[in-house]
Amino acid sequence: MVTSPTLVLAVHGSAVPAAGATIGRLCDAVEAMGGIRPVVGHLDIQRPSLGQALDHLAHAGRRRAVVVPLLLGDGFHRTVDIPATVAAPRPLSCTLTAGLSGEQDVALALYGRLRKAEGPAGGRADAVVLAAAGSTREGGNDGAEAAAAQLRTLLDAERGPVPVVPAYCSSAEPNVPDTVERLRAAGHRRIAVATFLLAPGRFTYALDHAYAWAVSEPLADHPRIARLVLRRYAGAVEAEGAAARTARTAQTARLAA
Repeated sequence: MVTSPTLVLAVHGSAVPAAGATIGRLCDAVEAMGGIRPVVGHLDIQRPSLGQALDHLAHAGRRRAVVVPLLLGDGFHRTVDIPATVAAPRPLSCTLTAGLSGEQDVALALYGRLRKAEGPAGGRADAVVLAAAGSTREGGNDGAEAAAAQLRTLLDAERGPVPVVPAYCSSAEPNVPDTVERLRAAGHRRIAVATFLLAPGRFTYALDHAYAWAVSEPLADHPRIARLVLRRYAGAVEAEGAAARTARTAQTARLAA
């Protein structure tokens, strides 16, 4: 009997308990929507590490896994760390998908979180700072820039032109507090921070001190992220199946020649 590949989420990891709880809610949503329970492997701080999670699956007799990077950008973890871990020799066939960078579902989740934060603040933002983690790697901040452009388009359609400016919590400029202050100096008064981060941690806690009018919640446990993870998984399984069919067709042709 052919079994489906195990879905493995490669997550950053955090010492903050609320981060693990958020990822747990994401896993619950993925299981409820798709009937498959993800295995979580961490890139830092928490255990099991991604490598340990994959090794455990191999030792348990699993033969195939699909690894989905739960990352909003294509920095070091996405482009170097995860591919090297997945490629390490073990008796487990691993398919690595793309991360979450640039996806419209991420922008829609960000938009939904922003709208939810605006409600208690009592109005609509007249400027938005998109707060991302930040990366020094070339292309590492492209996901934040794409999300800012997508969010700007969504807000423009709803309420007319609204500045949406990407800013960073670490490793890149401009930083979030300075960006909030520049927008305030330009005359904006309802400046919201759209949190372009997946789970609570030191970066999200720092945003509470950016003196913004409203700050939205992280994204990982938004339903659209669960649906995106399942699409990544389904796409990888479909590609595996297509490759296997092509290989069987080629083998049949060789035998018939």
